[in-house]
Amino acid sequence: MSVVTQASMQMGLSALANARLRPEMTPQVAVQTLLDAGDTQDALKLLARLLPKRYAVAWLLQCAREQPLGLEDKAGASLAEKWVREPNEDNRRAAFEFANAGGYRSLGAWMAAAAGWSSGSLAPATQEQAVPPPEHLTARATVAAINLMAALVTEQFEVRRTAFIERAMSLLNAGANGSGNR
Repeated sequence: MSVVTQASMQMGLSALANARLRPEMTPQVAVQTLLDAGDTQDALKLLARLLPKRYAVAWLLQCAREQPLGLEDKAGASLAEKWVREPNEDNRRAAFEFANAGGYRSLGAWMAAAAGWSSGSLAPATQEQAVPPPEHLTARATVAAINLMAALVTEQFEVRRTAFIERAMSLLNAGANGSGNR
């Protein structure tokens, strides 16, 4: 199974989007095909899953730097950034705990969740039995955060979301060269 097909299945792309994709497509061609067809949400989902996890979170942070963020959003972004710079368990757990405590109700919580769901365990820290996150959860949080950022200017939602996606297209090539886990 190709990486594009697997990502499409994990992210629940629409039947129409799946009909446009071919297993032999490179990640960049697949995402661009969906964008060109106007399937922006499916393009975003596919892009978020095809990027290595650290790249996806770094992309979120790059987009967030240009947004008017409140204190909670800045705190979530800061925790996600700590994980991008040092992807260790302590930083991942701090981001996860922040997102969980915030009930996933803010942009900052979703940015933190993208880092917090990257690896490790979703179980409470006191629980011995690990509960590893499904591989696509970082992508799910990334999609939520990008959509929330795009919605900060409601009348420009589609334009902003497309611009965010286009900003990350070059990362697909870098990620395909073996950097980071998907």
